[in-house]
Amino acid sequence: MPSLTKLWLGAHLRLVYLFLYLPIAVLMVLSFNRAGLPTAWSGFSVEWYGALLDNKAILNAALNTLIVAVISTLLATLLGALLAIGMEYRRRSAALEAVLFAPMIIPDIVLAIALLSFFTLLDFTLGLHSIILSHVVFNIAFVCAVVRTRLRQFDWAVFEASVDLGASEITTFRRIILPMIFPGVLAGAMLAFTLSVDEFIIAYFTAGAGQSSTTLPMQIYSMIRFGVTPEINALATVIMLVSFTLVLLAQRVNRGAVGV
Repeated sequence: MPSLTKLWLGAHLRLVYLFLYLPIAVLMVLSFNRAGLPTAWSGFSVEWYGALLDNKAILNAALNTLIVAVISTLLATLLGALLAIGMEYRRRSAALEAVLFAPMIIPDIVLAIALLSFFTLLDFTLGLHSIILSHVVFNIAFVCAVVRTRLRQFDWAVFEASVDLGASEITTFRRIILPMIFPGVLAGAMLAFTLSVDEFIIAYFTAGAGQSSTTLPMQIYSMIRFGVTPEINALATVIMLVSFTLVLLAQRVNRGAVGV
């Protein structure tokens, strides 16, 4: 590749990264701003992070988010991994795959309205349980996609040989299939947890009324309507750091799973 082309591509890449991450960097810096105004720098301080620990509404929302994320991740990981195994073992169908991955493609607000309409049709009470079910529906496709990247390296002749040698299907799954796909399952679980923590639109539509079902993104939305403060910047910084860490870990685990 000519040096001029390399130089141009390198400059373009840096501009893209600058466009993507400069606003995030500014937000993180302002979270350490001593002033109450979000844009007027008056010195370095970590008092806003301490204020988060004294805010009961934020702590309750964080607990709700953790409950939703943990339970929905466990359910979505179980169902998504089993779905991935079933999809890889049977004959492939383009139509079936399109239906399976539809929740990943359609806008979140469309899925949120559909879930809310479904719950209303069933006269289903809204709350944390409805958010959990909605996040499971949303995350299954992501977990399935991640696990399938590992299953593409799996030799199904090993499964058939284990059954032919007398092992039950459950024993074969537990002793052979699960250990081989576990890195992919773990990567899918971390991705599902991250998506559940960050997800706002579906939770907002399916939460119902009351503080008892308010998640952390919903709490941030209710706070930001009165203006952006360093406390909100601090909260957003914590969420972003957790999300970035989990996504990076999921990518590393999944890369290792594909490379095995």
